[in-house]
Amino acid sequence: MPGADRQIDIALQGGGAHGAFSWGVLDRLLEEESLEISGVSGASAGAMNAVALTQGLATGSRQAARELLERYWRAVSDAARFSPLKRTIWDKMVGRWSLEFSPGFVVSQYLQQTLSPYQLNPLDINPLRDLVIEHFDFDLVNSGKGPKLFLGATNVRSGLPKIFRQPQITADAVMASACLPFLFKAVEIDGEAYWDGGYMGNPPLFPLIDETETRDILLVQINPFRREELPRTAYEIQNRLNEITFNGSLIKEMRSIGFLWEMIHHEQLDRAAYRDARVHRISAEKEMGRMSVSSKLNAERRFLDHLFALGRRTADTWLDENFDKVGVKSTWYPDFLFEESLEPAHLDDKKREIQS
Repeated sequence: MPGADRQIDIALQGGGAHGAFSWGVLDRLLEEESLEISGVSGASAGAMNAVALTQGLATGSRQAARELLERYWRAVSDAARFSPLKRTIWDKMVGRWSLEFSPGFVVSQYLQQTLSPYQLNPLDINPLRDLVIEHFDFDLVNSGKGPKLFLGATNVRSGLPKIFRQPQITADAVMASACLPFLFKAVEIDGEAYWDGGYMGNPPLFPLIDETETRDILLVQINPFRREELPRTAYEIQNRLNEITFNGSLIKEMRSIGFLWEMIHHEQLDRAAYRDARVHRISAEKEMGRMSVSSKLNAERRFLDHLFALGRRTADTWLDENFDKVGVKSTWYPDFLFEESLEPAHLDDKKREIQS
């Protein structure tokens, strides 16, 4: 990118309609001409954003990336007009984005607990696939003219993570990354079956460390680590377990990055060989934590616009506070992730002061 003097890789979490938050973040970041995006990874909704971002930048135009992201999310909201998953009149009156009281949502939850998608949806109808085929040009995505792209999926038979890379990014790969097993049949690719990438890498980080030259990783986080309210209903417990599961892979990767940093800096290892990394995060954890998990299925345009605006504001704040540190040092030190484990010495406050 001409004029860019700071390079980052971006890792995009998945989270259904909440992915519109990341759309807003990317829209704001793309306005920064001095910021070059070298690589991008994603899972589920993060994979959709990652593909749109890569395709747009492959044309050599930041504006093209912004426009494609907008077209995709507008198409998602247009498709949702025919969905039975809608807020009730009362929800709209009180300004609640959740779907817990939606009759369509209640029925869908019951059906998911009694019937598998192989029984409930034998033809494997998925409107999202039509949107992917309509909006994404995979020849352009795989051309190598944009950022390096990594999409995470979960191998159903082995339980291992799968990373799809260029030039093997296809509509099937994107759908595999976003395949929720209670809603859709596993996506078959080359004789293997795949489910949502969020189970094993939400989002995948190590491909960005191992396969790009950029040392700064920016995590765009959707799913909050912490919720203050204790889940009490069966639905709330199930959703919190789902949230913990989808953050579990991220926590493990962050711990591994921390220990890698420890070895490099305190054992004086070759940084080029061991891939040192600086970590940053954009997250509206408090705001997202107040949203019900059911709202991830709410693709109403007003809600997507709300999330988009929140993403832009959050990214704007992050740029004001941290842009000058990109390429210099990490701006996110997740000390709490190392509780109940051997805490790396680099997270010690005194050592952190020395770093700065």
